[in-house]
Amino acid sequence: MQRRDTLAKKQKKQEKHGKQAAGTPATVALTAAGAAFTVHSYEHDPAHPSYGEEAAEAMGVSPDRVFKTLARGRRRADRRRRAGRGFPGPEGAGRRRLRQAGGDGRPGGAERTTGYVRGGISPLGQRKRLRTVLDASASAHATICVSAGRRGLEVELAPGDLAKLTEAVLAPIGRA
Repeated sequence: MQRRDTLAKKQKKQEKHGKQAAGTPATVALTAAGAAFTVHSYEHDPAHPSYGEEAAEAMGVSPDRVFKTLARGRRRADRRRRAGRGFPGPEGAGRRRLRQAGGDGRPGGAERTTGYVRGGISPLGQRKRLRTVLDASASAHATICVSAGRRGLEVELAPGDLAKLTEAVLAPIGRA
């Protein structure tokens, strides 16, 4: 709650002085694209075992509407194969399905590649754009939530908008 109040106060102060809130690279990218989105803020608990479940609980939404980003790559020598993937938070992603959808490998360099910290990696506004595979279950919802680029900050948007902005491939990558 305190974080939400602080962000709201900062935004009001900036608006009062004729400045636009800077946001994160993800929210800046959404604004520049003219996409409709809502920002949700909550106090991140470092002791919580799951970023996705924490976000769902804090926002009061169904966990199957919260999609987490997993940035993975094949190997250092093959950086073109790196991919960012969105899958429902509580389910996680099946390794076999990830491989079938676009290559899977060892995690590494995600923070450096995307410009975001672990637990706050957004599929939007990445430093170096990664190929994106979005779990097909996203299309069953009017809106989904993804990281806005910081722990404790999520954006809610239409899955079609996310797929369009990230040029995502929809595939069944969540665990069945």
